[in-house]
Amino acid sequence: MESIETMNFGAFARKKLNFLALFVLAALSLGALQQGAMAQEGAVDPDAVAVEESAAEAPAFEYYGPEMIKGQPVSSDEDLIGSMTFQPQFTDNGEYALWMHDAILMPIITVISLFVLALLLWVVLKYNKRANTVPSKTSHNTLIEVIWTVIPVLILVVIAVPSITLLARQYQSPPEDAITIKTNGYQWYWGYEYVDNGGFEVISNMLSEEAALESGEPHQLAVDNRMVVPVGVPLRIQTFGADVIHSFGIPSLWFKLDAVPGRINEKMLTINEPGIYYGQCMELCGARHGYMPIAIEARPLDEFNAWVQTQPGGMTRAQIEAQNAAPAAEDAQSAEDAAEAGDTEAAEEAEAAAQAA
Repeated sequence: MESIETMNFGAFARKKLNFLALFVLAALSLGALQQGAMAQEGAVDPDAVAVEESAAEAPAFEYYGPEMIKGQPVSSDEDLIGSMTFQPQFTDNGEYALWMHDAILMPIITVISLFVLALLLWVVLKYNKRANTVPSKTSHNTLIEVIWTVIPVLILVVIAVPSITLLARQYQSPPEDAITIKTNGYQWYWGYEYVDNGGFEVISNMLSEEAALESGEPHQLAVDNRMVVPVGVPLRIQTFGADVIHSFGIPSLWFKLDAVPGRINEKMLTINEPGIYYGQCMELCGARHGYMPIAIEARPLDEFNAWVQTQPGGMTRAQIEAQNAAPAAEDAQSAEDAAEAGDTEAAEEAEAAAQAA
């Protein structure tokens, strides 16, 4: 009987001890979990820190307001003459084309039109049946025939010289250091890919009428994200149609270039003044063709670089050059170290890598 009681007491004691051990182990585990959670909360992700630091270092940027709108159509209520002619031009090619139109074409057209009208009136008044009962049977006049052949030829030559000059200027190749921006036409919006600044793409859609009026911009021209470019810097504008043929056109910049699927077209653009310039898709591309506005915001180069750094993955040219120069410097140092160590093959490989970079 005593042995049975002793065994029961021992079993009871072991159960108590096991329960106590489990309780202590659970407490220790809970404490470890809490410490781990606190450590995890306190840990700092290096990538997050880098992103925050780069965002903090990026210069502040504010978009232009409606007071900087320079290139847009006007209604006849605002300017009757302006609504029937070209928009003010803000590129060298545009100014040249506008001069050609105003100083050469319009005077020639006006003089020819008035001259032809005077000839018609003269013929009607002098050679009608009442004033000229016996009509002349003259069929040839050498002097008149020479005049009406030579003068039109001279007029065409006068027009041809500035016309060919303008064509050559419009298709001048951009320099090697031109900033490349690829404009992608989609149904029915635009995407602006900054090839030389990290390759990020800005998607641009038309604002609703309420949003456009609220921002003080014209409806069907205002967009949510403008194409930001630098002023006074040659731009290599490339166009590409992602689905159907589009056309990238800005009248006040004298720029129009088709965006064709399967090929890339390019053309140089240099804007003279900061401001906002509106355009539209100028090729019938589907049901919402009329709702593909273009809005370009031209800024000084330092402000453009500030905007680039606010974009995801955006980098200025100086930052990209510095980034590319680091591996080249490391390869050059490796070549020097290999040469000092007598490893000719390694030195040649490192030198070739440095030249490739």
